[in-house]
Order: sequence, then structure tokens, then C-alpha cells
Amino acid sequence: MKTEKLLAKLKEGTSVKKQETLDAIYTICSEQVERGLTDFSIATIAKLGFKRGVPKAQSLRNKAGEKYRRLISSFEQKSPFKGLTKLSKSDEDWIDGISNPKHRLLARIQASELKGMQQRLKKIIPPDTVIEVIDHRVSTINAEHRLTKQERKALEYLLSKSFKDKWSFSQTELGELVDENGKSVFKVATVDAIKKALNYL
Repeated sequence: MKTEKLLAKLKEGTSVKKQETLDAIYTICSEQVERGLTDFSIATIAKLGFKRGVPKAQSLRNKAGEKYRRLISSFEQKSPFKGLTKLSKSDEDWIDGISNPKHRLLARIQASELKGMQQRLKKIIPPDTVIEVIDHRVSTINAEHRLTKQERKALEYLLSKSFKDKWSFSQTELGELVDENGKSVFKVATVDAIKKALNYL
């Protein structure tokens, strides 16, 4: 349910004073959203609404403050920061300098996502670990060492079904070709070596 609709529902059948308090809480929470702030704690809302008719934190927490808590909780649940990593004060210092509220909100969301990702990476990859990425698709092999079209076809033929059928060869799990008597024709790992040559040369 949208916060506006929830506000209207919570105000049904309540006293004028309680309706005014709900309106005040709604306004304060809306201002928090506009500022790009994530703090919707009862203590903060009570402090911000002290001069606007919002009860003290203890009153918001007791049984009579149930409707107030539901309204505050609805803002917290719909916050764009829900589930994101909480930023420290030092993380937010530079963000507070952004004058445009929408830009400030976007900056906070991105900073929270970045911090969360960095924390997850630290758990997966220990600090000071060097990761070397080798992309075999970008080969540094000189052109003269690459397989020619004819050489490639020759190697491909050795792996083909027609070659195996012609000589009654079969392939083992170890990358070996054996004849119909089980005698090794191509040694172990030969098939794997040919495949690598075709992939990288």
C-alpha cells in the first residue's frame, strides 16, 4: 500500500489531534526521503518532530503509538536504501555537499551499492591477493607460429569421426586413441593436445 493511502486509512476514526500527529509524522518522513536520508528510526522522527506535535520516542514506542509506528515503518520499507549497505559518516561527507536532492539520493544509492560490493569481494578474495586474468582469445603468438588453414584441417581430421571409423579407432577418457584390439595408437592426452592447438594456434 502506498504511504499516502496508508496515512488516510490510519486517520480513519481517530481524533483530530491524532490525525494532526500522523500528518506531522508523514511530513517529516517525506522530508527524510527528499533529503536522500535513510534514518527512519523512532528516535530520529521524534527528535525532528519535537516542535511539530510529534510525541516523544517513548510515546511512539508504547501501545498508543502503534499507528505512528506503522506509518514510519511504511517509509522505511519503501526506502530505496532497503537492503543496501549502511554508509558511515565519512562515506556520506562528500554526498552531503550535493545540492540537488535527487542527485544526492542517487549518489547515496550508488555509494551504498559500491560499499556492499566491496565488502562481499573482501569475503571472497582475501586482501593483497593478486588475481591474474589470462584471455586466450587474445593471442600473443606470432603469425608465423599460427596454424595454416591446411595444418588446421589436418588436425581436425585426426579428431573427426570419419578418421576414427576408417581405422577402427576409438577414444578413451584419457584423450588416447586405441585400435580395435585396444592397443594405443595415439598416446594419452594426445587428443587434448590437438584440441588445445586448434583453440589457441
